[in-house]
Amino acid sequence: MAPPRSSAALPLLLLGFVSSVRADTVLSAPLNVTIRELGVNSAVVTWEILEGDPVIGFAITQQKKDVHMLRFIQEVNTTTRSCALWDLDEDTEYIVHVQSISMGGSSPPSQPVLFRTPKESEKMAAKSPDEVTMEEVGQAAQLRAGELIIIVVVLVMWAGVIVLFCRQYDIIKDNEPNNNKDKAKNSSECSTPEHPQGGLLRSNV
Repeated sequence: MAPPRSSAALPLLLLGFVSSVRADTVLSAPLNVTIRELGVNSAVVTWEILEGDPVIGFAITQQKKDVHMLRFIQEVNTTTRSCALWDLDEDTEYIVHVQSISMGGSSPPSQPVLFRTPKESEKMAAKSPDEVTMEEVGQAAQLRAGELIIIVVVLVMWAGVIVLFCRQYDIIKDNEPNNNKDKAKNSSECSTPEHPQGGLLRSNV
């Protein structure tokens, strides 16, 4: 007869299996959280994750320093390791945490990152003369297009004026001989014929 199996072995096996599953699904906190492309009203957060972590998304907590109100950003089904922060206030300090998301839950938050947005005047002063933003390039292109349109319109108007002047000049030139003939004819018809001096007196004598 076989000895009876211990009923305590089954719970221990199940506990070990659950512990191994939980250990496999626990995520590490994101590493090397960095603020890049810092602007007056925007910034970009970048981070890294441990290789092998089953990450399917991220969550970012944004908070003004000394202010309790939080802004929460979450995105899943993505492998991106960066996120843009918008609508920031200039000359303001912010604190950012990043968490990784998996099918089993979220990782612990990363180490907090503190940064300050610059003032508009500081950003303009730090901007080099050769640095041109895409917005400025677009504005310059629009100005050039508008200037070209104005130049073309002016040239077309001048061409039309010149053509009209040439036609009027040709018409006047063609009519000038006829006008001279008419003037000569009118002057000859209006002139009084000369009579011999004393002609009527001689005939009466």
